[in-house]
Amino acid sequence: MNTWLCWLSWPFLLAGLFFFLAGTVGLLRFPDAYSRLHAVTKADTLGLGLLVVGLSLRSDSWQSVTQMLLVWLLVMASGATACQLLARYQRDADRADAKTLQEQSSDGH
Repeated sequence: MNTWLCWLSWPFLLAGLFFFLAGTVGLLRFPDAYSRLHAVTKADTLGLGLLVVGLSLRSDSWQSVTQMLLVWLLVMASGATACQLLARYQRDADRADAKTLQEQSSDGH
């Protein structure tokens, strides 16, 4: 492996670590479920992509680079799907809560 590729990979690895940490902080600190979902899916996907780029620069074979890219693509697809399902569940729960409150206020309670 070339020394300059090793040095070039470090900024990608550190940026990937930063985005993973930012996504985790967003998950813990953001106020509602939608913001938390956004933080986790966007930041973690970008963080994983940057890690894949950094590790690809250090890799010696195209096979391992291809495997890492496939893992990244699968994680992007599964993350987007899971985020959509969780957001729909939360939206339905919010609507049910709003409907219950509206019914209680119309009954005079």
